[in-house]
Amino acid sequence: MTGGAALAQTVLVTGASGFVGRVLCAHLAARGFRVRQAVRRAEALSPDRVSVGDLSPRTDWSLVLAGAETVVHLAARVHVMRESDADPAAEFRRVNVDATTHLARSAAAAGVRRLVFLSSVKVHGEVSERPFTEADPPCPGDPYGRSKWEAEQELAQVGRATGMQWTVVRPPLVYGPGAKANFLSLMRAVARGMPLPLGAIHNRRSLLYLGNLVDAIRMCLVHQAAANRVFLVSDGEDLSTPELVRRLALALGVKAHLLQVPTKLLRLAGGIIGRGPAIDRLVGSLQVDSSAIRRALDWVPPYTIDQGIAETARWYRCQN
Repeated sequence: MTGGAALAQTVLVTGASGFVGRVLCAHLAARGFRVRQAVRRAEALSPDRVSVGDLSPRTDWSLVLAGAETVVHLAARVHVMRESDADPAAEFRRVNVDATTHLARSAAAAGVRRLVFLSSVKVHGEVSERPFTEADPPCPGDPYGRSKWEAEQELAQVGRATGMQWTVVRPPLVYGPGAKANFLSLMRAVARGMPLPLGAIHNRRSLLYLGNLVDAIRMCLVHQAAANRVFLVSDGEDLSTPELVRRLALALGVKAHLLQVPTKLLRLAGGIIGRGPAIDRLVGSLQVDSSAIRRALDWVPPYTIDQGIAETARWYRCQN
């Protein structure tokens, strides 16, 4: 199959109750997929919404995999959950590598045709002098990025051993309704009219709107050319941090207040207060070249970056 029709395939989505999972499940269902949702825990369960508990190398996938033709694996450990964790890297490996490998083997044994794995641009690193491509060697800089890279390798190994197809999607920062963490913090600061010392930053960063991500995942499920491929995905227009602030302000109906503070001073201040990595992300460039998925799958993002920001701002205003 080369196009985007679903042919009513049954797809299992892990992490279905998360930021990406909720939107992906609705997106697939609206396009004719039979969607089966695997969640950590939930009050309202059904034959198509099953609790599998905490993700681990011992998770029993047999019930939710029965009859599934494809799998989208979103569930993952993203942050250090507890400061008391003796070895955060080991926990990332246990959940993101060992549990993913276990799911892949279980899926292959159940006759799943293809598994789509949501990885991260962090496999390549935290900064880029030019846009990353899929041909660039992995260089993860933290335990999360390393765990995603290791999981990708394990998935490919399972595919070689069993014949199950796989596709890896490496997104940059994903934003949209329900966004949390750094993007939400930035949007909140802009909405409140806070002066931000970001006006002197000259960087370029790729972003990915949630609506574009789920559409790209859908194409990876159905297109023949997605088999056994890695794809970097983005909105296609890279912004500097100040430009992102200006577009957020415009969408929120407020004025952007950008102060011209030299980046050297920002980095120095970040180091003093222990926020060096966060400042590096604000001032550094991190770009991806998404031309491979556009060519191979004939994929065009259905939303522009301005449309994505507008939808995110609309959601934010409704919440506040």
